[in-house]
Amino acid sequence: MRKVTTILSLILAVGLVSVSCKDKASSKIVADNVENASNRDEAQKQLPVMSFDKQEHDFGTITQGTAQQTTFKFTNTGNAPLIITDAKSSCGCTVPEYPKNTPIAPGESGELLVKFNGSGQNQVTKTVTVTANTDKGTELLRIKAFVNPKNAAQAGPVN
Repeated sequence: MRKVTTILSLILAVGLVSVSCKDKASSKIVADNVENASNRDEAQKQLPVMSFDKQEHDFGTITQGTAQQTTFKFTNTGNAPLIITDAKSSCGCTVPEYPKNTPIAPGESGELLVKFNGSGQNQVTKTVTVTANTDKGTELLRIKAFVNPKNAAQAGPVN
């Protein structure tokens, strides 16, 4: 009885598979869905690109505690609006200011102001990580300075 049940189950399974596979897969494709998917894929290829005038700024030799600031200028050289969502520095002595959640159209420019309070001693390098809707997702900027202690003779780096 077990063999008969197994054989009948096998015949039934083969019959169902052969009946369900008769429809052509291409007849099940909806043309509107293909067009929507194509448009979506094309839109995802359009991304903003942040092009900076400089990636690093050197303040040179400064006295400890002397506040400094510089502006990093950038242009959206991509083909979609650029949105900067965040900018963080590597420490609390450096503060970036950026156009918050303001779309920057392709071809337009913007500025990112970086303030440094002049802390530290000797050669100091700080980084600012800019988060945006670009392909890379983040951009890295650097500032550096040689910081002399207050009331000390100007030493500076030796060339």
